[in-house]
Amino acid sequence: MVSNFILSKTPRIIFGSGKRNELTGQVLRYGNKLLVVTGKSSLLRNNKGMETIERLKESKVDVQFFTIGTEPSPVDIDKAVYENVAFGPDAVVAIGGGSVIDAGKAISAMLTVSGGTIDYLDDVGKAKHPGTKIPFIAVPTTAGTGSETTNNAVISYIGDNGFKKSLRHENFVPDVSVIDPELTLSCPPEITAAAGMDAFTQLVESFLSLKSNPVTDALAIDGISHLIRSIHKAVQQPDNLPAREDMAYAAMLSGITLVNAGLGVVHGFAQPLGSLFNIPHGVVCGTLMGAANTITLEKILKTGEKSVALSKYAKLGWLISRREDAEVSLAETFSEYVDELTEKLKIPYLSKYGVSEHDTDKIVSLTGLKEHPVKLTSEELKSILLERIIH
Repeated sequence: MVSNFILSKTPRIIFGSGKRNELTGQVLRYGNKLLVVTGKSSLLRNNKGMETIERLKESKVDVQFFTIGTEPSPVDIDKAVYENVAFGPDAVVAIGGGSVIDAGKAISAMLTVSGGTIDYLDDVGKAKHPGTKIPFIAVPTTAGTGSETTNNAVISYIGDNGFKKSLRHENFVPDVSVIDPELTLSCPPEITAAAGMDAFTQLVESFLSLKSNPVTDALAIDGISHLIRSIHKAVQQPDNLPAREDMAYAAMLSGITLVNAGLGVVHGFAQPLGSLFNIPHGVVCGTLMGAANTITLEKILKTGEKSVALSKYAKLGWLISRREDAEVSLAETFSEYVDELTEKLKIPYLSKYGVSEHDTDKIVSLTGLKEHPVKLTSEELKSILLERIIH
């Protein structure tokens, strides 16, 4: 029997090396006035990305630029809207990493309504966005967040009273996502590693999620299979295009699975950590993933019962080892693999970003389990954090 499920819509996906050359044609479907959102330096070091911009200009597209240097804040989005509302773009294109795509997604939505961005954020604002937007095209230059296939834009304010919340509506899924793995070739190793671990976390958490379904499970397993064979190669051999293709594909799928199945405790931690400290989202995911899965598996095994989650962990262990073995042994193989991968990729500890043992109680109090497969106590959550804080 197949359980009931609902699938959210996806963008029109144009995937493959060289597919950036189709961007101009996609833009011209909407008009010739274009707002391009980029990072402050990522596009400049990306020759292929700059060539793509030049093709747009040669096609008589009127291009305005807005740059974003960090994870977008409400002030950043409001500034972009103020500067470009009179321009009246026919489309918005975001070329960059997850933060750039989130910014572009939010700008395209906020150009159509009055009020500030903060008014429409989940759990922060009181207004409900009607889902209107300027046509939006996502062009990722990293392989991590999967924002090119999601329906939300993550907006952050960092500080003691900070937040990390989403501007969300099903209509905010990009109209088109042009995913060209060649655009990720210039991504530095440390960003490739953190972004890859973000995608890995999203795929695993959506696979283990209490809201998973047969379709998201199939997509997650396929994404994980591509990712584990290539993440190390992509970091150590930046010009390895087949590895970059695997990573871009896995990241794309992680966005689809997280929208439809939800996420777990690592992303529960990501909200308070990302709002209280200036720490990249991919680092949060990468540094906590091993400890979170170890504690989760221990909790599952304490019950002494077979469970869906244990069987899924065993499936993940089989993907790593390709051996036939008992469920517990295979599940432990996966947990050990994640720990080893975290060390091999040199994912930083939380303490590098100012997180100390004294902060753990506040972080835990703000952490949600989301769709995590088991309930974890405050002490168990604290132990996950302490694993990745250097004393």
